[in-house]
Amino acid sequence: MEKVTLITKEGLQKLKDELDYLTDIERPSISRQIAEARDKGDLSENAEYDAAKEAQGLLELKIAKMQEVIRNSRLIDESLIDTETVQIMCKVRLLNKKLKKEVSYSLVSESESNIKESKISVQTPIAKGLLGKRVGDQVNVTVPNGNLEFEILEITRA
Repeated sequence: MEKVTLITKEGLQKLKDELDYLTDIERPSISRQIAEARDKGDLSENAEYDAAKEAQGLLELKIAKMQEVIRNSRLIDESLIDTETVQIMCKVRLLNKKLKKEVSYSLVSESESNIKESKISVQTPIAKGLLGKRVGDQVNVTVPNGNLEFEILEITRA
């Protein structure tokens, strides 16, 4: 069964743009590299040819995976997001109880996650621990480094 991915309009457009780049720019570039390497003669001892063919295989795999994600994506109607509880497309302001420090995360689909922008996938341990919780709730989350304890301070639309 194929995995449905919830995604924003902007996130879907970003994926489509990257796919267009891979198919329109990268694919022809690798084809040229293969042709150039083939023109150099004996393919059995041609490292450039082998490397270009391997790059082509990896690129085609990446393109196929992106096409599958796009095909199985469902747009999120952001106007229907309820901020009473934590859910996908919510921004959550938390207090890390151990460090006495505030942090904020936006919960997004796996394909839109970007830790530098504080966007975490709903598939991460932190997001899974927060889903369904309300402002004021105390949340204990088990992560690879141990346990984290948060208090939910605010829930808004991402």
